[in-house]
Amino acid sequence: MTLHDLRNKDVIQTQSGENLGRIDDLLFDEMTGQMQAVVLHGRGHLFGLLGYDEDLVIPWESLTRIGADVIMTDAEPHAGPSPNRSRQ
Repeated sequence: MTLHDLRNKDVIQTQSGENLGRIDDLLFDEMTGQMQAVVLHGRGHLFGLLGYDEDLVIPWESLTRIGADVIMTDAEPHAGPSPNRSRQ
């Protein structure tokens, strides 16, 4: 499965059923190359003119199922800036 495949799937929080968005980036451990987390960029307000919500960082271990259309997670996502990300 490629990042392109993952980006086309909605991430759903299993307890609330909330659609958290789609995966925009992946975080890897620099030393081992293992995937650590997925990043969902914050939603823009008024096309980004009024700013953006915080990025959601979800640990890879918290993804419970990767299906044909959606990705299920049981973790509460941690909001915060993702490393090395700039907004234009």
